[in-house]
Amino acid sequence: MKTTASLVVLALALMFSTSVFAADSGADLYKAKCAMCHGPDGKGETPMGKRLGIKDLGSADVQKQSDSDLTAAITKGKGKMPAYDGKLTGDQIQELVKFIRTLKK
Repeated sequence: MKTTASLVVLALALMFSTSVFAADSGADLYKAKCAMCHGPDGKGETPMGKRLGIKDLGSADVQKQSDSDLTAAITKGKGKMPAYDGKLTGDQIQELVKFIRTLKK
């Protein structure tokens, strides 16, 4: 009985720790892979962002795109943005899309 209870407690602890990590992973991935060009706030106001004319990720123009459009842009690249297919997993790309949605104005 104690073993079963311990396993349940362990399973719950792992489940909650994984969900907390997943909540942060989009922001962490963005900071590591995207912020250099798109800026920490997604406005594109970095030297590279200004040079490339990067759109504000929180703008209506970007936010009106579907999740599949954003996923495709990250996966395949768009314009001068490199493709992240093979560099990020599908789950990581989905976390980035979720994070981009938090930048909505």
